[in-house]
Amino acid sequence: MRTYYVYMLRCIDGTFYTGITNNIERRFAEHCDGHDPTSYTHSRRPLLLVYAGEFQRPLDAINFEKQLKRWSHKKKRALADGDWRLLNRLAAGPITTPQ
Repeated sequence: MRTYYVYMLRCIDGTFYTGITNNIERRFAEHCDGHDPTSYTHSRRPLLLVYAGEFQRPLDAINFEKQLKRWSHKKKRALADGDWRLLNRLAAGPITTPQ
């Protein structure tokens, strides 16, 4: 059975890049080496791999990658930092006060 990875890189400018692969070591090396000069990460190196989640089914990986790409920068940073308390608070959505 093949494993799929959803990964997140922190770029030198503080932004995050999210992708999917079936070989995390190879894909990270490609990003770091500047394999594709037209890619988002090419001009934002050096890079740091801050998250890699494993999935057995490709559709699950694709769906999570799409979800992660919609997250705010603050929420992605909480995931990258392993700040589960903040991540849970951000996942709950904005707190509103009754009118």
